[in-house]
Amino acid sequence: MDNSLSPSGHTFQDLGVDEVLLRVLLARGISVPTPIQRQAIPIALEGKDVVGIAQTGTGKTLAFGIPLLQKLSKGGRALIVLPTRELATQVEEALLPLAQVLNIRTAVFIGGASMYKQREMLRRNPRILIATPGRLNDHLEQGTVTLKEVVVLVLDEADRMLDMGFKPQIERILRHVPRERQTMLFSATMPQQILQLANHHMRSPLRIEVAPTGTTAAKVEQELVIVRREEKMPLLTTILTENQGSVLIFSRTKYGAKKITRSVQDMGHRAAEIHSNRSLAQRREALEGFKSGRYRVLVATDIASRGIDVSNIAIVINYDLPDDPADYVHRIGRTARAGKEGRAISFATPEQMGNIRDIERLIRSPIRRRTSPRPLTNPTLPIHRQETPNHSTPPSTPAHHPDNRRQFRRSYGGRGRRSGGGR
Repeated sequence: MDNSLSPSGHTFQDLGVDEVLLRVLLARGISVPTPIQRQAIPIALEGKDVVGIAQTGTGKTLAFGIPLLQKLSKGGRALIVLPTRELATQVEEALLPLAQVLNIRTAVFIGGASMYKQREMLRRNPRILIATPGRLNDHLEQGTVTLKEVVVLVLDEADRMLDMGFKPQIERILRHVPRERQTMLFSATMPQQILQLANHHMRSPLRIEVAPTGTTAAKVEQELVIVRREEKMPLLTTILTENQGSVLIFSRTKYGAKKITRSVQDMGHRAAEIHSNRSLAQRREALEGFKSGRYRVLVATDIASRGIDVSNIAIVINYDLPDDPADYVHRIGRTARAGKEGRAISFATPEQMGNIRDIERLIRSPIRRRTSPRPLTNPTLPIHRQETPNHSTPPSTPAHHPDNRRQFRRSYGGRGRRSGGGR
């Protein structure tokens, strides 16, 4: 399809969206389709299978949700499978206003929630089932749910589900849904496993790709700080002190997330943590508190890199670089959403230059580098040169020394400062 037309030539009405849904979209301030919506909705409304490649935050939920709802107006059920509890909840929140005007009930099946309450929801005959793979399989094994009436199957964030080891659960789910169905698969990347899944379980799917894999949000300002491990917390302190707005911090481990959260709280900032060791209630409270502004800082592991849909996150901080370069794209995609501006600051130790090159190769662009306030030992020098004292050179100044704090503030201070990181 031609993406070069102006937005005025691509309204939801042009795409074939029903009048009743158009009124809901307009009431919610949604008038111009995003690129993935412009391409996916007309094809999906024809009943064709779709493979959509697009980053999070591009409007994928409505790209599959609108065709799904219009098809259900003629009967049947829909099943949406996602990798995390947060994503499942957010998809329901996005679809609920549209589903309600069509008198279509929804139900969410996620781990950590009451099985009894989920069985009670099934008694109300929900037409849209939104589920994580593990919990849906629990219901299938117990015989509390049937998928025989499913006419539309959506696999959202499919690459993430495979990364998390859900392939066996997905295969079991696919054995329970009818062969005669419409399937829509959405993914941020297109690894070989996704191609195999599409070839085996979809009917001549049409592939839509609105941005190449590794494409970052257009208006995110990316910066990289080369820093020793022990300098990370002082630098984080400076960034949080010198900048305004909400901040999302990514840690590589659950233990690290807990430790960072406590340190940020000790600085006097309201902070919460979200990772797989937290209960469903705790994760919901943290996410809702971050959305509402009750918490200024949210510290997360990669469980949240695609599961957080929060507007106006000012800064994303990679306290630890991700193990997978693709997760860098998903992490920094939490800011600069819906055409807004944002910042992403990543901390990397001198030993992680290989990781940085992998990320830059994926995003096809160099990341602007800054050195830490504390002078780093040149990693290219021979070991004996590093260990031999040079009495003609004064010792390096600690990171917390006032001189180096001023140097760092000039680089990472608020946008309103003359020497700050403003554009």
